[in-house]
Amino acid sequence: MDWNAAIEKHREALKHILATLVAMAGLGGQFTFFPQEGASPGGLAQAEKNKLSPALPRHLRLAVLRLLRPAESAARRLIIALARGLVVTLPPPRKAPQAGKTRIVPTILSNGVGTGIAMPSAAPGGSSSARAMPRALSLPLFDPLQHPFRPRPPKQNGVPRISLPGFTEPFPVADRRPPAPNDAVDAGRLGRRLEALGRALDDLPRQALRFARWRVRRDAVGARDRGREAAGAQNKPRDADRIRRLWPLRMGRPPGSRRRPSHEVHDVLTAAHGLAFWALEHPDTS
Repeated sequence: MDWNAAIEKHREALKHILATLVAMAGLGGQFTFFPQEGASPGGLAQAEKNKLSPALPRHLRLAVLRLLRPAESAARRLIIALARGLVVTLPPPRKAPQAGKTRIVPTILSNGVGTGIAMPSAAPGGSSSARAMPRALSLPLFDPLQHPFRPRPPKQNGVPRISLPGFTEPFPVADRRPPAPNDAVDAGRLGRRLEALGRALDDLPRQALRFARWRVRRDAVGARDRGREAAGAQNKPRDADRIRRLWPLRMGRPPGSRRRPSHEVHDVLTAAHGLAFWALEHPDTS
């Protein structure tokens, strides 16, 4: 089977689905995923400003999420399939920062013309500008795990009304209107997830290197733990009790999949899941 041709076919399908989601949510004018050359500074500044507090009707946000979840799952599986056979070498570990020294992170501040001035975060205006902009998201490499024993959230109107008959009157409970489909809800994180998906689809080889590096770190930690157990060592490393993921996919059906597909994205997810599962079960060691 031609792996590259199959991955490229499903990648193009996901790019069309992503464009449909952006148009469906009406975020094309608010979120600039890949700014084009020659764009006016005012338009880019307005786009960056709208990233802070966009709003969508509740029913529209839920409709986009129902298609975004399977699209993210499919992109994640294409990354796993593309990482099949990749051999990477981890860089040397970074040195821990010395005590008493403050790390200065440069922040790029735009002057409205298109140039940037590098200023340290400790300088006036540096840290505030960094906090004003929302943090960019990256496409997760692992499926979210299910929590069957997670407690349910308490009811919103579960207010105790304690009173003494004949002496006190029960206080009125505030009438909370149930959520309506047309209520405006924050869509900032939704836009950042769309942006992360777009960046991942635009550069799948880089995402595959991310997964290959995680795979090497996982194998290195497993070999270290097995060597310690064989030697009977008593001293545990600091991260010995840390919970680590050993398998990137979730047991059962992929997130966002359906037994009865109702959209093209579900068919793409089914095909991508087969590629990823085969790549994990039959790694290319040639």
